Amino acid sequence: MALTVNDVDRFEASRRRLEVIAYRLLGSASEAEDAVQETFLRWQATDVDRIEVPEAWLTKVLTNLCLNQLTSARARRETYVGEWLPEPLLDGDPMLGPADTAEQRESVSYAVLTLLERLSPNERAVYVLKEAFDYPHREIAEILDITESASQQLFHRAKKHVAQGRARTEIDEAAVRRIVDEFLAAATSGRTEPLVRLLTQDAVAVGDGGGKVPARAKAFEGALAVAKFMRGLFKPSKAKRDLVGGSPGMYVTTSNGEPALVAVLDGRVIGVTCLEITPEGIAAFRSQVNPDKLERATRVWAATDHGEPLLTPF
Repeated sequence: MALTVNDVDRFEASRRRLEVIAYRLLGSASEAEDAVQETFLRWQATDVDRIEVPEAWLTKVLTNLCLNQLTSARARRETYVGEWLPEPLLDGDPMLGPADTAEQRESVSYAVLTLLERLSPNERAVYVLKEAFDYPHREIAEILDITESASQQLFHRAKKHVAQGRARTEIDEAAVRRIVDEFLAAATSGRTEPLVRLLTQDAVAVGDGGGKVPARAKAFEGALAVAKFMRGLFKPSKAKRDLVGGSPGMYVTTSNGEPALVAVLDGRVIGVTCLEITPEGIAAFRSQVNPDKLERATRVWAATDHGEPLLTPF
């Protein structure tokens, strides 16, 4: 069915919101864009004049498309090479969505997006719609075709799982930057002890290379193991330069609302490491180096002047 200009405009008015929801549900910007485009095709094939509340209809269609995607993604990730991490979004990316409340900021953080992978598709959908967008359980129940009480139970379970994996903390930006600066100084010192002092005892370091870039299959766990890994990572060597094709510049910025180290080579983002910082120290390093998951980051990075890199570690 052909859409009028007004019908297309009505969809486009919701596109940004749909992309923001889809990214939180899928952890992938490219898959989020595909889900939104498929939602548009469903809109195009429907008699839109019979839809009383377009926003609700579009949200329901999108959410269910994402649920189908999550179900199939679980099977694909069983054969994924190494650890799977979400696609990072750099500061200023419109797909990050609103960040007015602590709940909205946390729901898109790299740490929480990683934790959401542990949830069932329905738990994830309820958590995202309720926590990030404050949908009432009545509307969530209609979107997912479940009862209101079931929605409440799913939300309770999802909140519990996320809370078990991460305690909510908000730290002063100046303190965060000081910790990042101290980390970079320690990482380039060639010594392990200064790094250990900056980490929590249960710190972890995990990377996603997708089988295309070398990355350890299992996470480094514990302050000493992570400190030794970071010391080696920041040690210059010809082998590393040969591996990446040169000497990348290292920048400090924000990704998914968390402090991040961004490695850039010839204008291309080749790595984004998100740091999870708590009052006790740095709890996690999550590094995305799979080039397929850094294409959007490269486009966003190129749109802004970031000046000179802080260092060229290799």
